[in-house]
Amino acid sequence: MSVFDPIYDVVIVGAGMAGASLAAALGSNARVLVLEAEAAPGYHATGRSAAFWSETYGGPDIQPLTTASGPLLEAGGHLAPLGSLHIGRAEDGAAIDAFLAAFADSAVVLDRVDPAAFIPGLRSDWVLGVQEPSCAYIDVAALHAGSIATARRAGAVFVTDAAFQDATRADSIWTIATQAGTARARILVNAAGAWADSVAIRAGARPLGLQAYRRTMVQLRTNPGAPDTLPHVADIAGRFYFKPEPGGRLWLSPHDETPTDPCDAAPEEIDVAIAIDQFEQAVDWQVAAVERRWAGLRTFAPDRLPVYGFGRDVPGFFWAAGQGGFGIQTAPAAALLAAALLLGSNPDPVVAGIDADRYAPGRFT
Repeated sequence: MSVFDPIYDVVIVGAGMAGASLAAALGSNARVLVLEAEAAPGYHATGRSAAFWSETYGGPDIQPLTTASGPLLEAGGHLAPLGSLHIGRAEDGAAIDAFLAAFADSAVVLDRVDPAAFIPGLRSDWVLGVQEPSCAYIDVAALHAGSIATARRAGAVFVTDAAFQDATRADSIWTIATQAGTARARILVNAAGAWADSVAIRAGARPLGLQAYRRTMVQLRTNPGAPDTLPHVADIAGRFYFKPEPGGRLWLSPHDETPTDPCDAAPEEIDVAIAIDQFEQAVDWQVAAVERRWAGLRTFAPDRLPVYGFGRDVPGFFWAAGQGGFGIQTAPAAALLAAALLLGSNPDPVVAGIDADRYAPGRFT
């Protein structure tokens, strides 16, 4: 019997972190088929993550999902200590104050510090610092693989090289045409990342105005090498961030957001040059070599919040999209929240206090 023969409860389009973690959260509560366009899951945004967990990343509306995900990530062995330091020049005082005020009513620990005490070779004009000690590395590959394994143990079926073509709904059943075959399901989940609006259109649903942006990363070898004690470092004005990697290497980004059509993103030389220039304006280290460069896509809804829930215009069409740059760090909690919305069940206690309405697709109606 073909994997396309049964009528599934749920078909998920996209096997990146959003789709895989939702399939895992659904567990044995639904018969699930996950369709992936590429030859292997996680090729695009998931496989190109900057791989850190920060409670402040994405702002106060994302923080509840990030904070709720922390204990789940720790329990799975997916976090390792890192810490983060948000730095600024004297003219960035208002931005530092606004950053602290934004999280003043949260449980996130933030402390004003002297950044020079944490970053050897920091140039003298960088005088402002806020420490975020909870920031951590994420083992993205292990988290993603673990989600797929959990989903498979519960009975989920994953099919690769199955690019979505179109979907129609009749008698409460979706018929979903893919490059690999035709599937049927009661609920169609759109977890297609940068391609989510395209999937919606081809399923007869109204797109939400999702926009993909290119983000550049480079791996540097520096002289001196990055010390083991170096935290993740982010410019409060959003011009760069960098973090240490094993072997004294650094991962550096110019924090770029270049609008793009959905694609297999590649770095532009100008963005690599901008990243290095910004880095050299922050520290007096020499860039000995650019060892690797890559780019990924971060996809945002118009209000920059993720979208979880059933659309209002087409029955049985569920959104799990628009995770921006915080899809990895929020994945465990977001998947629990989305699973409860999809099943119409009480949310897991981990996410019971999170207001799901702020992420509902109906907010764009």
